[in-house]
Amino acid sequence: MHGIIDFILHMDKHLASWIASYQAWTYLILFTIIFCETGFVVTPFLPGDSILFMAGFFASTTGARLNNVAALNLGILIMVMSAAAILGDTVNYWIGAKIGPKAFRRDDARFLKKKYLDETHNFYEKYGAATIILARFVPIVRTFAPFVAGIGEMTYMHFLAYNIIGGIAWVTIFLLAGFFFGNVKFVHNNFLIVIIVIVLISVLPMVIKALSERRKRRAAVLVAAGEVPEE
Repeated sequence: MHGIIDFILHMDKHLASWIASYQAWTYLILFTIIFCETGFVVTPFLPGDSILFMAGFFASTTGARLNNVAALNLGILIMVMSAAAILGDTVNYWIGAKIGPKAFRRDDARFLKKKYLDETHNFYEKYGAATIILARFVPIVRTFAPFVAGIGEMTYMHFLAYNIIGGIAWVTIFLLAGFFFGNVKFVHNNFLIVIIVIVLISVLPMVIKALSERRKRRAAVLVAAGEVPEE
């Protein structure tokens, strides 16, 4: 876990090192990260949003020049990362369809936490099939949404349409954000702050929801105890 935190906080340096050392193979490394984050419910901690933003930055001439490495190709990045996102969700869907809720029998499982599954179920109930698109922009939910779609036996062709739209949209938006905003002087001088902000914005919906649920539970306890009048 320490290595993952270090990677997130110093992503620009790690990515620059990959480009310098592995050159074109860097696309495969990035593909693997995005594929694993979207394809396996045990890897929701991978920083998909941040890695896409940073990859977009390194596709710009400014990003390459500042780090003294060859620029990544934006067009190739969009194609490779979109393929990773779409294939990852597809694999996750079929894992959900084949394994189903059996994987979540234990409430204290280290990685397959039932609360994540429940949160995604609630998200799915609220937004329906569009969850496959919207979940792309919400960490953890992004990883569990296709799994839940598979469990719910959502028609694969129906799922695939949302999967393709969501995968391409998510990848393109974050890559272009890095490509254009990474050239802003403040941004490339303060990548640590930018990465932290991206992470915070990404998890903000879940934090708000958690606080809301906590308030509801406290209110329910007070009502049950007769300490406040029920609305």
